[in-house]
Amino acid sequence: MITRRFFSLLSFLIITVNAQDVLPKSPETFEVDGKKAYLYAAPEPAAGKPWLWYAPTIGNLSPGERKGYYEACAKAGISIAGYDLGEVRGSPASTAKFSLFYEAMVKRGYSPKPILLGQSRGGIMTLAWAFRNPDKVKAWVGVYPVCNLASWSLKSSKAQTLADFSMTEPELVGKLTEFNPIDNLQGLLANKVPMFAVHGDVDTLVPYDLNTKILKERYEAGGGSIQVKIIPGKGHQVDPGFFACPELIDFVLKHAK
Repeated sequence: MITRRFFSLLSFLIITVNAQDVLPKSPETFEVDGKKAYLYAAPEPAAGKPWLWYAPTIGNLSPGERKGYYEACAKAGISIAGYDLGEVRGSPASTAKFSLFYEAMVKRGYSPKPILLGQSRGGIMTLAWAFRNPDKVKAWVGVYPVCNLASWSLKSSKAQTLADFSMTEPELVGKLTEFNPIDNLQGLLANKVPMFAVHGDVDTLVPYDLNTKILKERYEAGGGSIQVKIIPGKGHQVDPGFFACPELIDFVLKHAK
């Protein structure tokens, strides 16, 4: 006798196979100003062609590791794209180059208001672009994001940070509030850009207290909407708690409409 349990298992397998069929297996690549851009186009784009702008880059990342939100986006008609500028840290110069990528995506018919998702150092990249272009941001998402130039950027990645800003350390420190995303939230607040971040509570590389916590406190103090999920016992790592976070997926799907 074929049992109800068998039918449940069969349904699960069919859904899983269909989800894998929907997920783009490899990205389309194109160049913008001599740098590679990557696009996982949704098979059936939703109205307005919404897209998730991932940073630092998706060129060398495995969709399988991030299938939680890759599959959800693909099935919902949300494309995922990114631009490989290398080890940049949110300077005005590199932010201007990200704008060239943004313009290229809009010319391709994609929404003029993407959702930005910054993972780790991608946090400082996306926040730096967002605070300089607050009217072009639908929402912002962070996965253990660097939010504060005074944290990981200048403590653990000083050479790359100074190179991106073309400054000495005293020069950058002296102008830090001009460039630091956590000191420049007014435009995002005025445009009512919603935020979501997921962060581990034992992250020693990009500490929660020096990054997401400060962002949350300042954004809420300004009347902004920001949700934060803390993952107990997790640090800076590839983990389903971050990449299949149901709250993150719900946030993206909600704001991509």
